[in-house]
Amino acid sequence: MKLFAVSALMLLAPAIALAQQTPAKPAAAKTAAKKAAVAKAPPASSRTQTRSSTGQVAAGTAAADAALTPEELAIAERVHVGRMPCELGAFVTVTADAASPGRFHVEGKGFKYYMSPVATTTGTVRLEDAKGGAVWLQIANKSMLMNQKLGQRLADECMSPEQTLVAEAIKKNPPVSVLEPLK
Repeated sequence: MKLFAVSALMLLAPAIALAQQTPAKPAAAKTAAKKAAVAKAPPASSRTQTRSSTGQVAAGTAAADAALTPEELAIAERVHVGRMPCELGAFVTVTADAASPGRFHVEGKGFKYYMSPVATTTGTVRLEDAKGGAVWLQIANKSMLMNQKLGQRLADECMSPEQTLVAEAIKKNPPVSVLEPLK
């Protein structure tokens, strides 16, 4: 008898579970629910989600690239700014970007670049515009601007007042050539 009762309960258990669910909705409630479902915006497609995610990753990468290292900021402090005369009567103007510390605008006749400092092994001050393909090199006695894409110098022998003093000192007391034997 116990076996019969247990078997009957096992057979009736799904029916009891279905009976405990919520009662069926009236017809008016069903149509209202269908209208609400139609009025909802369709879910975003996976392509839209991918584009959104890609844009967020790109923005995060750009922000990380925009941040300069302490070494690059130290290089930026050594950059000579102002209007500098160059050979053949040309001029180059180097201006610090107030909105982004460590970055510079380098302008002249026929060119304008937005540059960031790059570390070098020699200690030379180097600014680069990766998009424009330009490089500003600054050593003790002169500076030059080169376009790497075109493979040519845009400006050479550019000198700030500090560089002019160093160039004059080198003319008065030239350094020993590495090709001449020591005395």
